Amino acid sequence: MSFLQFSSSLHSPPAIHLRRSFGTDIRHLRVTACANLGVQAPGNLQTGVSKEVMEAEGRVLVGTYARAPVVFSRGKGCKLYDPDGREYLDLSSGIGVNALGHGDPDWVRAVTEQAGTLTHVSHFYYSIPEVELAKRLVASSFADRVFFTNSGTEANEAAIKFARKFQRFTHPDENQPAAEFISFSNCFHGRTMGALALTSKENYRSPFEPVMPGVTFLEYGNIESATQLIQGRNIAAVFVEPIQGEGGIYSATKEFLYSLRRACDDSGSLLIFDEVQCGLGRTGYLWAHEAYGIVPDIMTLAKPLAGGLPIGAALMTERVASAISYGDHGSTFAGGLLVCKAALTVLEKISRPDFLASVSKKGQHFKELLIKKLGGNSHVRDVRGLGLIIGIELDVSASPIVDASRNSGLLVLTAGKGNVIRLLPPLIISEEELEHAAEILLGCLPALDKDN
Repeated sequence: MSFLQFSSSLHSPPAIHLRRSFGTDIRHLRVTACANLGVQAPGNLQTGVSKEVMEAEGRVLVGTYARAPVVFSRGKGCKLYDPDGREYLDLSSGIGVNALGHGDPDWVRAVTEQAGTLTHVSHFYYSIPEVELAKRLVASSFADRVFFTNSGTEANEAAIKFARKFQRFTHPDENQPAAEFISFSNCFHGRTMGALALTSKENYRSPFEPVMPGVTFLEYGNIESATQLIQGRNIAAVFVEPIQGEGGIYSATKEFLYSLRRACDDSGSLLIFDEVQCGLGRTGYLWAHEAYGIVPDIMTLAKPLAGGLPIGAALMTERVASAISYGDHGSTFAGGLLVCKAALTVLEKISRPDFLASVSKKGQHFKELLIKKLGGNSHVRDVRGLGLIIGIELDVSASPIVDASRNSGLLVLTAGKGNVIRLLPPLIISEEELEHAAEILLGCLPALDKDN
């Protein structure tokens, strides 16, 4: 029995009654997919709604995404379903966004109630959910104040502006206060122009150059070079991910982050932790930096905070916030009532000690399971990560196993230079589901030898 057949017996989706704008009526469709590596890809099997959606996408959307050939129309818990009823175990979480899985009832209730009450008023006025969310974030972190945005890249843009304003505010007599930045190899901070300038992948930056000047990239983890540059140059702030997500699931050492903190304190530079992907419970700690016992001056958040609605945040100390004045920055939609109400629900659930303990326990179990099942394969170089952000490094491209896994009902991502399998399951995932995922990955390993 395939995984899809087995999992369908555990959670069989109801008959589907869908009428789409494409004119296709699907009734009582249940399709069981085969988990064998030789199965035809779901995208090639799909007709009707899925085929029309994919064809329409190619006509009307800008071609910035290389999408997998599958359309999703419904989700529940850790499972996603296409319009034909095929079931997929989701270990991608919308790139770490759906921490509570799909359709969490408390989240749905909060969003539905707020949508029926009030959704937007702008920052010309006060709103309760925004203030309540800021209070909760401050109470659960190092921070004294919060600035809300709509995404992770916007949170990093805000951090760039605040760092420069802080240096100007604290050095009013200097004609040219510190204005440069340090970032690190394998990092990712976003795709808007400032955040893009901080992102190390040259192929992301080069089509849009010149990007923001004044950024120096150093080797991630190199204490000596970072300390020398921070102390010897015009550095407004240092941007670093405690655990790099897109870069390949690399974790900083405590010594590295401590050296950055000490050097920034000595020089007056700000230390900024980008926890857009690794923060908010993903590591088994509420904030990834808690594992190191080192705090930043600014921390940026986004992905899981509102459980699937667009939000970002820059959390900061009073020392930094005191440099910011009315009109220095703003956003029309950020901090809206609807997204903040959703985020309050997410934060309340994830911040519970028992919830975080379960993430740590499941993450350790999953990593040990992956090492046991996959570690003996000649292509597997390393299995690493903390909590439920895990990377499997290969000596070949990970794309064949990502495709084979999807064909077998499992959704995973790539990272690094395309040779790392990135696993970001919903934080609510069960150990049984993690064991199913490990079995599928094991069964898909032969795909790595087909083109090598």
